[in-house]
Amino acid sequence: MHLLTPDLRAALVANHMARCAATDAEVREPDPAPVVKFFNPVGAATWLATELDADGDTLFGLADLGFGCPELGSFSLAEIAALRLPLGLAIERDLSFASLIPLSLWADAARQAGSISQAEAALADTDARLRAALDHLATQELPPGESEGG
Repeated sequence: MHLLTPDLRAALVANHMARCAATDAEVREPDPAPVVKFFNPVGAATWLATELDADGDTLFGLADLGFGCPELGSFSLAEIAALRLPLGLAIERDLSFASLIPLSLWADAARQAGSISQAEAALADTDARLRAALDHLATQELPPGESEGG
């Protein structure tokens, strides 16, 4: 399995570019939601990535190696992809992962819970409420006179 699709790669690069632009403009850096989740299918290691550096290898996000202390930082896509696990397995991408929760909140929840996996369970209701609110907003019609160009 390829760990990154072209769409995921583009989203990660866009987040990196947005952070760099904010740094250059000396404004507050964005706090995007994680774009992708990688996990060890036979262990506790989990990574949530929000950015991919211009080198095409350095990811930024939340790393949890299963020792009870998730950390924000950089990690190598190539190193994750090269890991060989028991039974011929490798690190996998969670195909169903999607989150609207900013990385800073993931980090706080993971540190409190002791792992990304436990934080994911704790944040599930929050994420569902955010999705419902956005769905509700998307179905609302603008009052007359407030449409584009009007």
